Parts: sequence; C-alpha cells; structure tokens
Amino acid sequence: MIRVLLVDDQPLIRAGFRALLEAEEGLAVVGEASDGARGLALAREHLPDVALIDVQMPVMDGIETTRRIAADPLLSGVRVIILTNYGLDEYVYEALCAGATGFLVKDTDPADLLHGIQVAARGDALLSPAITRRLIGEFVSHRPRAAATGMDRLTEREREVTALAAHGLSNDEIAACLVISPATAKTHVSRAMIKLHARDRAQLVVLAYRSGLVGPGDGRPAG
Repeated sequence: MIRVLLVDDQPLIRAGFRALLEAEEGLAVVGEASDGARGLALAREHLPDVALIDVQMPVMDGIETTRRIAADPLLSGVRVIILTNYGLDEYVYEALCAGATGFLVKDTDPADLLHGIQVAARGDALLSPAITRRLIGEFVSHRPRAAATGMDRLTEREREVTALAAHGLSNDEIAACLVISPATAKTHVSRAMIKLHARDRAQLVVLAYRSGLVGPGDGRPAG
C-alpha cells in the first residue's frame, strides 16, 4: 500500500486528488493539509511514502516544506512530488534543489498522476535526467556556484558517471559510453548518490550542476 499525503490550499484540488487516489487499488490518502506547516506536521505524524505538495501556499510554501522534509532524518522515506500550474519554471528548479523527487502539473492526466506516485514511491526520480538537465540549465546559469560539498569524496569513475548522468544519459547509455556493464554503471551512480547524500537521481543532477562539475553550456559527451 502506497500512503499519500495531500498538501494544497485549494479544497477542490485536494478533493479531486483524494477521489482519484482512493479509487485506485494500492493507494491510500493518509492526510490532507491546506498549508505547508500543517503538511509538515502531518508528514511527521503519518510518515507517508509520497507527499503531493503545492508550490504556493499560505503559512509555509511548498519549497520550504520540501526543504524541511528533506532535512528531517525521520522523514527520509518521504518522497515529495511538487504540484505546479506552470510546468518548467523557477519554482520547480528551487523545489528540486530543496529535495523534491520531481514535479507534476495540476492538470496532468490522471493516469500520469497515478504513475508518478508509483515511480516516486519506488524511490526513483519523477523526471528523466534529460528533462532535469534542461530545467536546471535554464536557471543555474543565473546563480552563483555552490560549494562542491562532498564532490571530493567521489572517485574519478564516480565523477565521470555523475557528469554523464547530469548530461541526461541513462545507466545503459553511461555503460556504453564508458565501456562497462549497465549493472556496474548503476552501482557507480548509486555510490555517488550515497556519498553526496542525494535522495534520488534528480538530486544527483542538481548537485552536479550546482557544484560546477558540469555546466549548462557543456555539450553532451559523445558515446
């Protein structure tokens, strides 16, 4: 059973999502909140698998709520999906940097919403690396580089696979590029995520750009 928390200041949106989710076998809504502060409290109370969180809310917005969930060891198993009306925008970029697993627009197809929740609950990023790269590339060039926290802990091979992941390559494509097996590529990606404390692949891509390991103007590696 996938346990879902709804955090949105619009009652109609919450009611619609609740009706959709509760009609689906294997999903259960464990709580609703109309602002981020209440959502954070309910996350700590119910420990959901996935939290659907609106970006713009009173009291505490979705980005700060996501940041606090990501920083709380008690909530390490909670995957945040950001809900937005605007698609690829700076709110989504900030949410990914704060620790969100991915995002969905509010008018997304119901089947895509259900699929997204299942993907997030598995611990996978709800964004393809290529989309993550395009999103970050739109905004990171306007901001100063962050300190390369933890990047020096990576081996040379781990830095290579992290850079390739940031360029949008899948594990199979990384394997082909480096002439290694897909399983080995996956292992290197997983180890890099652990060392960098990345919650998922989307976070790994964010860190690669913010640290300066890759830049928005870099070309995609051949391979």
